[in-house]
Amino acid sequence: MKKRNLVLFIATSLDGYIATKDESLEWLFNVEGEGDNGYSQFYNTIDTVLMGKKTYDWIMKHETGEFPYKNKECFVFTRSTIEHTEDVKFINGNIVSITNNLKNQEGKDIWIVGGGELLQSFIKEKLVDEIIVTVAPTIIGKGIPLFKEGDYQLDLHLKGTRVFNQFVELHYSIKK
Repeated sequence: MKKRNLVLFIATSLDGYIATKDESLEWLFNVEGEGDNGYSQFYNTIDTVLMGKKTYDWIMKHETGEFPYKNKECFVFTRSTIEHTEDVKFINGNIVSITNNLKNQEGKDIWIVGGGELLQSFIKEKLVDEIIVTVAPTIIGKGIPLFKEGDYQLDLHLKGTRVFNQFVELHYSIKK
């Protein structure tokens, strides 16, 4: 059985931000893409979604209608104890053992939704296998960085690039 990959799939501004300081993504929606910029194709390669509580709260505040990852197994890492919902399991255990346990289960790949602290932890613990970044032709000057400053280094291998009108997708695997 092949190990499942943990994949970061995310959009960023050219200067490396995933949102403005006030968590707006307006700059992203102003760019002309093509179709859904590869989202559906990627979404079909995963069956599990991981995110931090901040990302979950943002989704719950901004997404109208039903939970966007309804047909996937969804885990939210949190420091508090929260009751599971129909769509989400809240977990506050050791992220390394939980993630490795998931990676060793049968299934499709696992998606890390969002950036920030959780992503930083995954990177530091060398849990990320692939990074798919879609770059928007926008510079926003300041905001929430895709990668936080820290004491780590990742060496990447470029697997491919794709263009969706004004967006460029960079697909990397992480050299282990």
